[in-house]
Amino acid sequence: MTFDVSFSYAAENDLLRLYDYLLEAAETLDDLRRPEMAMTAIRAAVFSHLSVTPFSFRKTGRSSTRRELIIPFGSTGYVALYEIADPSRVVVLAVRHQREQDYQ
Repeated sequence: MTFDVSFSYAAENDLLRLYDYLLEAAETLDDLRRPEMAMTAIRAAVFSHLSVTPFSFRKTGRSSTRRELIIPFGSTGYVALYEIADPSRVVVLAVRHQREQDYQ
């Protein structure tokens, strides 16, 4: 069984925020590639893992359907907060960098 995976409006805004941050922090030509590479890594991890095994990742809060996916990238990575909305659908609610305090 596979799950349909989608990003909420807030999660899409998080991706734009993270992209803009990496772009503004770029100091070299190689750094200019990082925003696109990060977005590709995030989307690839979300779609490949959550479409098949959304129940495998760590729970957050009291709900058994709200969980977090850790996404490695470079020496750190990202965290995607998601909800298993129904038996066939997963919605990514927020995305943050691992070093951020909490979800925005």
